[in-house]
Amino acid sequence: MEQEGAGTEQPAPRSRKADRRARKSSGNGRDAAGSSPRLRDVLFKDLRPTDLPSNFRQDLKRLYRFYLDEERRAQLAAMGRVRRTFKLLGWLLKSLLAKLSPGRRLALFASLVMCFLGQVHLNLPDGDKLETDLRFWGFLILLLVLMLELMEKVAARDEIEIARQVQLALLPRTHPQPGGWSLWSFMQPANDVGADLVDYIELPGGRLGVVLGDVAGKGLGAALLTAKLQATLRALSLDCPSLSDLGAQLNSILHRDGIDNRFATMFYCEIDTATGRLRYLNAGHNPPFVLRASAIETLEASAIPLGMMAGTIYKEGDLLLQPGDALVVYSDGLTEARNAADEEFGAERLRALLPRLRGLAAEQAARLLIDEVTAFLGGERPHDDLSLVVLARPGAAAGLVPPPFVNPAARPA
Repeated sequence: MEQEGAGTEQPAPRSRKADRRARKSSGNGRDAAGSSPRLRDVLFKDLRPTDLPSNFRQDLKRLYRFYLDEERRAQLAAMGRVRRTFKLLGWLLKSLLAKLSPGRRLALFASLVMCFLGQVHLNLPDGDKLETDLRFWGFLILLLVLMLELMEKVAARDEIEIARQVQLALLPRTHPQPGGWSLWSFMQPANDVGADLVDYIELPGGRLGVVLGDVAGKGLGAALLTAKLQATLRALSLDCPSLSDLGAQLNSILHRDGIDNRFATMFYCEIDTATGRLRYLNAGHNPPFVLRASAIETLEASAIPLGMMAGTIYKEGDLLLQPGDALVVYSDGLTEARNAADEEFGAERLRALLPRLRGLAAEQAARLLIDEVTAFLGGERPHDDLSLVVLARPGAAAGLVPPPFVNPAARPA
């Protein structure tokens, strides 16, 4: 899922009857015409041989990160090759068994034991001997466990698809473009649903609210909390006398109704489009960059993220964007994007890119940053949601020629 406001093209909606037919045909192994597809068609559907090596490597990396936590991965990195191999297999097996239900856990363990024993010889009470190959039965049990897990995954996929459509509907359809301003945003979740929040709120007096939030975690649970944060912010922002009060109320609600270890960072600003003045609240979010004609400033967080601790005090900030200035707000999915060498994009690389944004419209600036991150990833799948908001006030800096990009990793010591 990718959200680019008005520029996003959404697939044509299907009828509910067509959706049910599609799910039914995919669930019973038949195509839309009712005929059973051949095994060859099933095996090689959508297969691109050139993509297999990279897809396989990415799947292995995802398995490695899913089944082993950071502490275990660090321990493995410090081991020798032989010891690391045995430890890796043992930890992967333990982690796999721990994530299964008790019945399937025992079934999988029994199948592995059967496959390891292979052919066995049994002495019967009457003196006869019985030979049996346990590998066949182990394979059947393993296949049964796989079918049960796949059945639940397919059922959950339909629920996630509905959640994805709901989340798409909650995202802004267009980018407001107040007179004398340029505004554009981007949101790309790492999974089917995301935990980042990008939204615009029309406020009394011709003001405009812009928010970029990031709920801790990934998946459906984090997406639900993101929707809660959006609804709460929209309800409170219309009447709060100050952003300090807004932060306190949001924190109180999320802490009261939240879940342990679930919190949200948020950068929220309200723009007076006539004067160029912004008041903002940074609740534990990455410091946004203010790009001026001759300097780059950061807007540091005034307090910890929302929902972590009751009674937290949040401070409202004040900012004036002159003609030619721009504001760049981003989620940590941008700076923490990792390439195949497990190298982070990093805040330093992002900061080195900022001078190239001078004189660009918001959409041009945002697309430049996205293209740089995409090139850096080199085909690697993002492991975290990536969101970006660029607010520009065109003016005096419009005629400046952006300086060339200098890779911070290539700088001399």
